[in-house]
Amino acid sequence: MGASFRDSVASFLEFLSSERRASPHTVSAYGRDLEQLARFLDEQRGEEAKLAAIDVYLLRQWLGSLSRVVAPPSVGRKIAAIKAFFRFLKRRGLIAKDPAADLASPKVRRPLPTFLGVDAVREVVETPSGDDPSSIRDRAVLELLYGSGLRVSELVRLDRRHVDLQGGLVHVLGKGNKERIVPLGRPTVAALEAYLAVRSALPKPGSPLDPTALFITRRGARLGVRQVQLLVHRYGALGAGRADLHPHALRHTCATHMLEGGADLRAIQEMLGHASLATTQRYTHVSLEQLMKVYDGAHPLAKKGSRNTLT
Repeated sequence: MGASFRDSVASFLEFLSSERRASPHTVSAYGRDLEQLARFLDEQRGEEAKLAAIDVYLLRQWLGSLSRVVAPPSVGRKIAAIKAFFRFLKRRGLIAKDPAADLASPKVRRPLPTFLGVDAVREVVETPSGDDPSSIRDRAVLELLYGSGLRVSELVRLDRRHVDLQGGLVHVLGKGNKERIVPLGRPTVAALEAYLAVRSALPKPGSPLDPTALFITRRGARLGVRQVQLLVHRYGALGAGRADLHPHALRHTCATHMLEGGADLRAIQEMLGHASLATTQRYTHVSLEQLMKVYDGAHPLAKKGSRNTLT
């Protein structure tokens, strides 16, 4: 009697969490997708599906039913989930043939992420200008998001020990628990120094103070992702009239401005913690003017006096 589908899913999710160290969000999303497939298989077979009974035609039937009610990006994620699941089973010798190997993901045109111009982002970052602890903290959060291009999840995980103000560096734990060292600009260092000087005065009287977290709330607890999102929304609206601004837009803006300032794409990739250079390219915009400057400075036929000249 072969292994059941749901038992195998449980083993796969444990593998993702403990061995691959996938984020809780990824594990949860894959779990939901595979449970949705499990319910479809139950309806088709009338009982708990066995792995040996699953073929590519059955998977395509499920995906076909989803395409009428689910957007292409979501279908693509579900395909990624089942492909990863069946690769896991094949490598473990639990199935002889991978039924998902020939599935093709739908083509999706990814919208380019939001980014701000230099003047607009300066207005956002400089909006919290008060001398109270909350405003000083908010300024430091915005400076770090834009100045070093951190993900919001990376920012809220920072402890005080991760920041080296003298060296102008921050030690970041990124996706997949991969560590990297990110430089801090002078404005960011100054903002963090000002914040750390008032950090202990931030919590309300009587509130316990988290001794390790870099950024804390008025209750003395570690600042959370949702709180940072609301903070960015607020100052986006006040500073640039952009109530839709989100932390990732500041990360993207950082990369864009670095590229336009002449930074190497590989250096930006390392700073942002991208596994693939293709991801970095998606998060950067090159203006036509910047592209022409690079062309004029690098291409032999664009050298001074050589345009319209054949040799």
